[in-house]
Amino acid sequence: MREHPELLASVLEARAGRCFPFRLRTLAEGLADGALALLFPQFSSGKPCDTATARREIHEFMAGWEEAAEALASLGEPMPPDAVDGLLDEMPKLRERLLLDARATFHGDPAARSIDEVIVAYPGFLAIALHRVANVLFRAEVPLFPRLIAVVAQTRTAIDIHPGATIGHGFMIDHGTGVVVGESATIGNGVKMYQGVTLGALAVEKALANRKRHPTIQDHVVIYANATILGGETVIGHDTVVGANAWVTESVPPFSVVGRNAEHRPRRSTGDGELEFFI
Repeated sequence: MREHPELLASVLEARAGRCFPFRLRTLAEGLADGALALLFPQFSSGKPCDTATARREIHEFMAGWEEAAEALASLGEPMPPDAVDGLLDEMPKLRERLLLDARATFHGDPAARSIDEVIVAYPGFLAIALHRVANVLFRAEVPLFPRLIAVVAQTRTAIDIHPGATIGHGFMIDHGTGVVVGESATIGNGVKMYQGVTLGALAVEKALANRKRHPTIQDHVVIYANATILGGETVIGHDTVVGANAWVTESVPPFSVVGRNAEHRPRRSTGDGELEFFI
């Protein structure tokens, strides 16, 4: 096989003064798995109830972050002080929040047989779990790794949640394939979302980068498959149902039902305290 000096020159030119650490994605995947193992024994690689295993996994997780910090430093993007300690301190609270998410999925999906099944087998729960880890890192202004952990979630579940999105407790994504949640989206408590839902921006101009571009979803909203909700000023009022394939670019008051043509009407009481759905 002959030499390729032009290729060599091109490669060296691309790397000059900036040797990009090619293990960034691999590191992020290992850190994502390490976080899952610390959050739930179902993801542990050893005997999850053994103290030695728990200590080993914590040590490996911290060592992975040391390697990540070195990689970021080589790019001129240092890790913020105490960011990893902040994540470790936050992990017990993350587990509590994620158990609320798992319970919401278990109670919201008749097909779910147990909380364990939700934790280990539901792509929506996996995407939410990794998002909550990535969000802690994003708020701590850790470079690159929040997005890389979001990529791990997207690769495994086809659910794309920007690490900057703010999500309340008891969040459920059923099925999940094709869900997209933008950076400045805000999702309240007890929200249920189905496959193909987009919480996006009305415009993608770079000048809008620091503005709220994505919608606000208030508490106890249900968004059915393939609905699209756009715009930073768009607010979906609490206890609203957004029907399948709806296209929404304007705010909707609480207790509404939204159809495909974005017209909305109040949800109607059945007389026994329940609300009737018009879907």
